Amino acid sequence: MTMPDDTTILDNTRRWIEKAVIGLNLCPFARAVYTKNQVRIVVSHAKHLDAFLDELDAELTLLKDTPAEEIDTTLLVHPSLFPDFFVFNDFLNVVDDVVAEHELEGVIQVASFHPLFQFEGVEADDISNATNRAPYPILHLLREDSVERAIASDAGDAERIVERNIATLQALGADGWQRLLR
Repeated sequence: MTMPDDTTILDNTRRWIEKAVIGLNLCPFARAVYTKNQVRIVVSHAKHLDAFLDELDAELTLLKDTPAEEIDTTLLVHPSLFPDFFVFNDFLNVVDDVVAEHELEGVIQVASFHPLFQFEGVEADDISNATNRAPYPILHLLREDSVERAIASDAGDAERIVERNIATLQALGADGWQRLLR
């Protein structure tokens, strides 16, 4: 299988952000930082987990050391290292350990996205899984204070956002989701 080049990967990731994340308002906080160019998107070419973890180390340090006005959030995208969602999902335990090693618990949180994302206890083809589906496996590094400010300004809570997202995707349906991302 031929891997797409970085331009294609970045274009597909931006299209997903613009059409799904922002377009469907799956994350009501994304528009502001995206339009201000405060979202860093990094394509990883790591050939193995150790190299990918080194990149995660570097991105956590960069995000911690850079003012939010310059980089508010980072998407670390790897198009080929994690074809299996369950392997990727298990790897998130290691990611949590890395955040702790950097003493960034409560400072930076990591959200995950994967083309085959599946919530526990939910069938693979359930449209609700699309809330966390992306064109490639992605680690989304978020500043916790930015998330807290965004939730406060939205006058909502994360649980309500999840419920709204599932309702939006159920109304759209699987065919609509596929059309949206084309």
